[in-house]
Amino acid sequence: MPELPEVETYRRFIDEVAVGQTITGLEVRDAHVLAVPEDELRTAVVGRTITGTGRLGKNCFLKLDDGRLLVLHFGMTGDIGAFRDAPDAPRFTRVAWQLADSGLNLAFIDPRKFGRIRLADSAEAYQKAKKLGPDALEITAAELQQKLGRRRVFVKPLLLNQSLTAGLGNWIVDEVLFQAKIHPERLGNSLTDKETAALHEAIQLVLTTAIRHEANYRHFPASFLIHAREWDDSA
Repeated sequence: MPELPEVETYRRFIDEVAVGQTITGLEVRDAHVLAVPEDELRTAVVGRTITGTGRLGKNCFLKLDDGRLLVLHFGMTGDIGAFRDAPDAPRFTRVAWQLADSGLNLAFIDPRKFGRIRLADSAEAYQKAKKLGPDALEITAAELQQKLGRRRVFVKPLLLNQSLTAGLGNWIVDEVLFQAKIHPERLGNSLTDKETAALHEAIQLVLTTAIRHEANYRHFPASFLIHAREWDDSA
C-alpha cells in the first residue's frame, strides 16, 4: 500500500509534470475509482490550471486555479505516471488528465482499483470530513505526547490510527517502534516523556529516510528493520 513516503514521491512527480499546466481533457477508463460523478469531475477540472500540489498523510492534493482541490488516494496499489500517446499509457491506467502545454497525460494507475479520486473545497475541509489527524511529518512532539498520553491502548494501533496522525502504515510503524526501542504492545499512556520524544524522533527519521530514497526501501540503512521483511519482487 502506498504510504506517506510513496505519496510524497508521487506529489513531487506531479509537481514536476503538471503544475502550471491547464487540464484540457479527462479520460475515464474505469469509473470504479471515482468517488464523484464523472460529469461533476469533468466540469470541475477541464479548463482549470493546476497551480500547486499538497499532501496530507496518504492523500495527494492537486490545487486548481479556482481554489478547489483534486484529491488522489491510492488505495492498496495506486501509482501515478505520465504518457504522451494513448498506446503508451501505463498498464492499469484508470483515469487520465490531458495537459495543454506539455502534451502529456497525467495517469492515475491502479491495478486493484481500491484508490479513489475526489474533489474538495480545501485541505482543511477534507481533513475535517475524513477525520484525519495532523500529517505525520508535521505533528509536534507535544501533540504526539498529548494524543498518546490519554489512551490506554497499545501504541502500535494508536500510531496506525489516521485520526491520531495521518500517513503511518504498518511497516512504517514497525520501523518507528524498532528505531525508538519501544514494544508495540506498550500502552500509549504508559510512555514516558523521554520515550515519546524518541518515538517522535523515530517518526521523522523513518519518513525522511524513505522520502530521500524515493520510497525504495532496499536502499535504506542496514540498521533498519525493514531489511528483515520478505519482498514480493513480482508486485
